[in-house]
Amino acid sequence: MTRNPTVVHRMDLGYFVRPAAETAGPQPRVEPVLAYVVEHERGRLLFDTGIGAGDPGAEARYRPRRRPLEGALAAVGVAPDEVTVVVNCHLHFDHIGGNPLLAGVPILVQESELAVARRGGYTIDALVDFPGAVYEEITGEAELWPGVYVVPTPGHTDGHQSLAVRRGDGTVVVLAGQAHDSASHYASDELARRAALDGVAQPLPPYRPWMDRMADFDPVRVLFAHDCSVWEPASGRGGARAE
Repeated sequence: MTRNPTVVHRMDLGYFVRPAAETAGPQPRVEPVLAYVVEHERGRLLFDTGIGAGDPGAEARYRPRRRPLEGALAAVGVAPDEVTVVVNCHLHFDHIGGNPLLAGVPILVQESELAVARRGGYTIDALVDFPGAVYEEITGEAELWPGVYVVPTPGHTDGHQSLAVRRGDGTVVVLAGQAHDSASHYASDELARRAALDGVAQPLPPYRPWMDRMADFDPVRVLFAHDCSVWEPASGRGGARAE
């Protein structure tokens, strides 16, 4: 029996306007909302599901423009009923908007993240406990399928998680969600880590401790939820690209 290679597809689910108060600068910033489909021999995994609706305050503050999840999935050849499992990097409304469309599909989330979301005042509550919501809570790292790892990446939220995916060519792609807001922020942390390992004298900028674990996967690409740019190692190893 021939095994199907594992591939990763990126999907455009719209954008929102982050107000200047959240950008550490004088101007607002328009940010994409990206999600990913992992095609694996065990099924189709959906990493994040887009911008949720139902909160007038969030609508006014972020002015989102949505691309329907059904259309984004169709563009990569997947129907909603073909999604086997959902992994949300965290439960803010701009990452879980399409979850109710997938009622009955297991949603993998860190136990701590779900607990915080259920206390209220964290996200749009109706997008968390909707009819048919099925959660599989995990604590820490887990190998979901062969070569597909859920990795805790706290920072943006305490329960944030990312996905490391070994593709059919043997290379690893990391779906980092909002572990970093941008590829350049990830690159800065990775360089700080390299400098520390090289023994460069302090002071050095701190980097997020979980990046040591991420480096164990030796990723050829790191992709993000709110940045169309992609981090790749300076060595350029690994010629295959995420589709």
